[in-house]
Amino acid sequence: MSESTTRLNVFKTYKLYVGGKFPRSESGRVYEVTAKTSSGGKGKWLANAPLSSRKDARDAVVAARKAFGGWSGATAYNRGQVLYRIAEMLEGRREQFVREVGEAEGLSKSKAAAVVDAAVDRWVWYAGWTDKIGQVVGAANPVAGPFFNLSTPEPTGVVTVVAPQDSSFLGLVSVVAPVIATGNTAVVIASEESPLPALSLGEVLATSDLPGGVVNILSGKAAEMGPHLASHQDVNAIDLAGADPALAKELEIAAADNLKRVLRPQPVDDWTADPGTSRMTAFLETKTVWHPTGSLGASGSSY
Repeated sequence: MSESTTRLNVFKTYKLYVGGKFPRSESGRVYEVTAKTSSGGKGKWLANAPLSSRKDARDAVVAARKAFGGWSGATAYNRGQVLYRIAEMLEGRREQFVREVGEAEGLSKSKAAAVVDAAVDRWVWYAGWTDKIGQVVGAANPVAGPFFNLSTPEPTGVVTVVAPQDSSFLGLVSVVAPVIATGNTAVVIASEESPLPALSLGEVLATSDLPGGVVNILSGKAAEMGPHLASHQDVNAIDLAGADPALAKELEIAAADNLKRVLRPQPVDDWTADPGTSRMTAFLETKTVWHPTGSLGASGSSY
């Protein structure tokens, strides 16, 4: 081929990430995703993203429930290894994410690079917490009697996450990582206007030792999928981080049907700030176990 030959552009086909696979929406629908300019307006066409349907959302819940037993039953140390592997894979695809985040959020290359670096660091940070959060929130409780009384955290179950709308990557990582770090599985509704970094994240998760179904990523309209997920009887909790006030109220009402845990929207001025442990503890249940101490020694004394 001569140097003067012009190659055709090879456009990327973005797909959903459900159950460790990459399906198109079962409805066959797509919608246009455009770049954001530095002034916040619409720029060039980037891709056609899948417009997820109610059926896609149900499929994602099935996949998340199927994966929950194995993921929650894995050791905290193993979950930390997997989260660190995700950070490794993101680091290897850094340039791709810098470009996608820059186009999605209207950022310069240097600012987009800072966002991507912060997202990688955030995965590493949560990887370090997987085997420590239990020590922070667990307890040996004093009781009147010859018993051990131990409280330990356990994951809530399947968590629906409405990802932040304006922070398409760092915000996304900041709400998904704590959910899976503590043993939950997730059904994620990506930013509607800027879903491409989230869909690319699915490609990273698929090659990062994360079992299929632990994280499922849907693109489309939160207002369309949200009510079905909020009322779904096999979803245990919902994070409303990216929902506007009207949608958040609607989803919170729907979530009451099976007593879901609900994390209301919390304004975040700076996603790079120390996130603390609140998003991990939001989706943990406390299991308390009583066990008799028995008699100790010849004197018959006990604890």
